[in-house]
Order: sequence, then C-alpha cells, then structure tokens
Amino acid sequence: MSAALLLLTDGRFPAGGHAHSGGAEAAVAEGRITGAATLAEFCRGRLHTTGLVAAALAAAAAAGADLLALDDAADARTPSPALRTVSRRLGRQLLRAARAAWPAAVLDQLAADRPRGAHQPVVLGATARAAGLTPLDAARAAAYESAGSPATATVRLLGLDPFQAAAVLARLAPEVDAVADAATAAAHRARTEGTGALPAASAPLLDVSAERHAAWPTRLFTS
Repeated sequence: MSAALLLLTDGRFPAGGHAHSGGAEAAVAEGRITGAATLAEFCRGRLHTTGLVAAALAAAAAAGADLLALDDAADARTPSPALRTVSRRLGRQLLRAARAAWPAAVLDQLAADRPRGAHQPVVLGATARAAGLTPLDAARAAAYESAGSPATATVRLLGLDPFQAAAVLARLAPEVDAVADAATAAAHRARTEGTGALPAASAPLLDVSAERHAAWPTRLFTS
C-alpha cells in the first residue's frame, strides 16, 4: 500500500473530517444508533449508498475525468442542500491540505475553477491523482471514509468502546473493498459513457436527517 494513501486516509490529515459525523449525530439523537450492532447497520447502509457514489466520483477524478463535469454530477447526486454545503466545505478544506502536501497543476486549476469549493469526493480523487495514486486507491479512501467517519464520531457521541468501533470497521472491510471495486469499474465505464455511468444510489433518510441536524441550535459535529 502506498504511503500517500495512508496519509490521505489518516485522521490526522488536516482535511476537516474530524468536525463531521457522517450523519451519526442525528442518528444517535433519533435512536437509530444505540451501540455497536446498530452502528454496524448504519455504516453498512451509508457505505453501499452515499459511500458507493463518493467512491465512484473519486475514482473517476483520479482516472483523469473532467473534474467540473464530475463536480456537477456530484451536485446532482446530493439532493440535500445541507449535505451539498458540507461536501463543498470539506472539499475546500481538503484542497487546501492537498495543495500543501502534493503541489500540482490539477489542484491549482480546480481551486481556480471552484473558488467556493468542489465536492469532497471530486477533490479526493484529484488529490489521489496528484499524489500518484490509482483510481482504486481513491475509491478505497472514499469508501472507507464513508464508514469510518460515523464510527469514529459514535465513540464521542455515545462513549462507545473504541475497540467495538474498530471491530465494526474491521468486519466491514470486505464490503469496503467490494464497494471500491464496483466504484472503480463504474469510473472506467464513465470514461467512454459519461457521468451517467456513475452510480446514483440514494439514502433519503440521511438527507432528511441532515436537514434536521443543520437546524439544531447546538451540535457537537458540523454534520
């Protein structure tokens, strides 16, 4: 495994993800995450919906697809205004960190084209390309993040045993790999078929919860 991939997926990489729960805060408040078993269900659902979409976008960006077209495709696949805002905010922060770590013309151009921030999966894929990583690497990073963010957040939200949270992610590892493989295959199809070949799996409950969460006067996490 490339050291660049390890750095990109390291929670200490200053990409802003530590401030976001991936929907877990709302799910905890609504009683949908109460412990390790329900956390696993939540992470699995997120992985196979929004995680698959993010992984495919990231893989396509890493493969050299048009980043602005991918950013438009990401917008179309994010129906929640709150989640669109979050994705662009995370993309902007990731791009700042990426340009410092792996200076590259592709990142500079994306920053110029999307001054208010491109969607995070698109930036992730462009960053992977700048770091010399493969589309599959980018897909794995995005897929893992889709499950890792809520698992990490739940430790803080519920006081969940960190060993249990780690076990949830370990058991999901084969599914993370499978989602990354499927996302990469879709990204390669998109090179000839266009962005319509990318998955558009939806998670309506995540969208609804994100809108509710955004209206809370007090929150531990931004999203």
